[in-house]
Amino acid sequence: MGKLTVVPTPVGNLEDMTFRAIRVLKEADLILAEDTRTSSVLLKHYEIDTRMQSHHKFNEHQTVEQLAARMLAGEKMALISDAGTPAISDPGFMLVRECVKQGVEVECLPGATAFVPALVVSGLPNEKFCFEGFLPVKKGRQTRMKELAQETRTMIIYESPFRLVKTLTQLGEFMGNEREVSVSREISKKFEETVRGSIEKVVAHFMVNEPKGEFVIILAGLNKKEKDKEKED
Repeated sequence: MGKLTVVPTPVGNLEDMTFRAIRVLKEADLILAEDTRTSSVLLKHYEIDTRMQSHHKFNEHQTVEQLAARMLAGEKMALISDAGTPAISDPGFMLVRECVKQGVEVECLPGATAFVPALVVSGLPNEKFCFEGFLPVKKGRQTRMKELAQETRTMIIYESPFRLVKTLTQLGEFMGNEREVSVSREISKKFEETVRGSIEKVVAHFMVNEPKGEFVIILAGLNKKEKDKEKED
């Protein structure tokens, strides 16, 4: 019987690839890649010549059943995304679910993901946290922010450079501009940067310094003092 191996790939520095991940990709019968053009750079760097097939959010609905059936028949497939761990704000969940449904073995290798380094270097409490990924762009956006304003755990949010200032500004409206936040960009890349402080301070920074790259927002949860004040109000 074949199996599916979910393989994390570097979010920035190619040296973040593990020896095990390279071996698995070389031994697979097929690599399912979010974007074969992006992944071809990684595969060429590590001299991996395994055949690739596109697997992304626009076609996964139609292909997961057939792919799982092929693995059940004996094929070994590896799933990768453009960067990081597949299925974490990337395609992958549907295929894993279908494999579980059909009785195909699923293995996920440990490896790169953007939010863990951002959380660790934030300096904010990390013994408990909640991962939000990308917030809704339109429908349900303000409702979700209103709910998160009551969250006591540290929050992790992904954002694009084009919406970063808008998102931080809106979070400030719901949570107060004094709420502590840490914003990291270009994790594991040459221009990696983390900006920490109040929401107001971080917004001011990115109003002057144009946001570039992919961002991870680490937002402090509602503390007991703030919660008690809300009850008084």
